[in-house]
Amino acid sequence: MIDLRSDTVTQPTEGMRNAMSEAIVGDDVLGDDPTVIELQDKTAKLLGKEAALYVPSGTMSNIVATRTHTSPGDEIVTEAHSHIYRYEGGAFAALSGCSVALVDGKNGLMTSEQVSRSIRKAEGSLSHYPNGSLVCVENTAQGGGGSVYSQEVIDEICKVARENDCKLHMDGARLFNAIVASNTEPARMVRDFDSVSVCLSKGLGAPIGSVLVGSKKDLAQAHRWRKMFGGGMRQAGMMAAAGIYALENNIDRLREDHRRARKFAEALVEMPNFSVNLDTVQSNIVYIGVGKGRSKQMIEKLAKQDIDILDTDDSTIRAVFHLHIGDEDLEKIIEVFAQLR
Repeated sequence: MIDLRSDTVTQPTEGMRNAMSEAIVGDDVLGDDPTVIELQDKTAKLLGKEAALYVPSGTMSNIVATRTHTSPGDEIVTEAHSHIYRYEGGAFAALSGCSVALVDGKNGLMTSEQVSRSIRKAEGSLSHYPNGSLVCVENTAQGGGGSVYSQEVIDEICKVARENDCKLHMDGARLFNAIVASNTEPARMVRDFDSVSVCLSKGLGAPIGSVLVGSKKDLAQAHRWRKMFGGGMRQAGMMAAAGIYALENNIDRLREDHRRARKFAEALVEMPNFSVNLDTVQSNIVYIGVGKGRSKQMIEKLAKQDIDILDTDDSTIRAVFHLHIGDEDLEKIIEVFAQLR
């Protein structure tokens, strides 16, 4: 099967498995797993932050960050299709006690003007409003088809947030896709954010884990929330070794995923039964319009041709390219789509 469901389906390569098997481990809850410490230090340095915390998943990384930066009754500003809002089980409400102000961005991307209009403050409202205290930016924006923020827009959003006394968190589940696509230095892209979540188990190819980076003060608090949410792991060095390998070997190769996704999207544009907004195909994700009510039918047809794919609604399916999709796979994918009716 050619698996286009997500870049989360990646499995460790031989080199990564070797690194995992040779990892020196300790007890990370007690703070003495040397490989976890190495991963945390490496990620923090790469992103220009003081400290880092290894957590089991990107969802937990976001949950820990939002709980660190907010108090119950606060409000979080984020894009309407963001992972924090749509795909984390309402954790912002259940675990942080926050409401959310949704921004309807174009192709999943917010503007500073939209963010500014969405920030509400309790002060001066006769206590009618919640206290808007956190702005969350997702880059790449999976809800926008893998679209990428320009550095100029990121800086403008950060400026507005600071002027309104808001903390800033970047959901960087696919941060390195954004970095590669925009040719931006990692530390520069996230310079003004209080915290950044980086997923290791998507395009970077590790089997599990994310890293949250930020200031020493914020990460000390985040460590407490990780404990309370059940995210402490013991001999986690074997998993951390996969993350180190991913950071050292799998960042630049993301360009290949982007190239294949773009080639696929351009081929689909020439096919009468599909529609693609090429403006959104900026990384490794392609959203494909298949006609109203036809998504499930299309998934079934593709499965019969040994291609796994997921839908996002009843008229759209999503293809995600990753390290296990090569050029031969790409040619087969295009050929199969060209034959579908």
